[in-house]
Amino acid sequence: MNAQPEMEENQAPEGVETPIEEIAAAEGPSLEQENLLLKDQLLRAMAETENVRKRAQREVEDANKYAVTSFARDMVNVMENLHRATQSIPASARESEGVKAVVEGVDLTLRELEQIFNRFHIKRLMPQGEKFDHNQHQAVAQIESADVPEGHVAQVLQAGYVLHERLLRPAIVAVSKGVNGAPVSPQLDTQA
Repeated sequence: MNAQPEMEENQAPEGVETPIEEIAAAEGPSLEQENLLLKDQLLRAMAETENVRKRAQREVEDANKYAVTSFARDMVNVMENLHRATQSIPASARESEGVKAVVEGVDLTLRELEQIFNRFHIKRLMPQGEKFDHNQHQAVAQIESADVPEGHVAQVLQAGYVLHERLLRPAIVAVSKGVNGAPVSPQLDTQA
């Protein structure tokens, strides 16, 4: 039997120092490749972490921005009822002593609700005369109109609402198809 201890590859015998350059040269390409691989993995992990952080930040911002969405949808109906109430009161009744206080109360409530909507970035859409936009309007009819160009909103049947840039409820509209089906050319201002 041989009494010498077993030596691993690349291990110098006891008492003999192996220069680092020799070890690096012996294992060089694999160490460099491993180093590059580890750097690549580190960069990818850092990029993924940054993406997750940004995504989480966007989700928190959206949650804060749109947290009131379902409540706002319910409040839109209250706003519309107040608008209908103020519009349905005849001018003669507004001056009547018995009704005047109620009318002022309804008007005050409507103005305060409008201020709250503004504070929470809820905007009312009344697109009368605007070009029809399927992203914000829902057409339920086409009507002939001599005053409104074809493809524009001729009548608003129900106001729409937007929270920030997200649609809460589309405006229900009737779209002009011109007169007798012929398109109406928009009136150009020829006075200069």
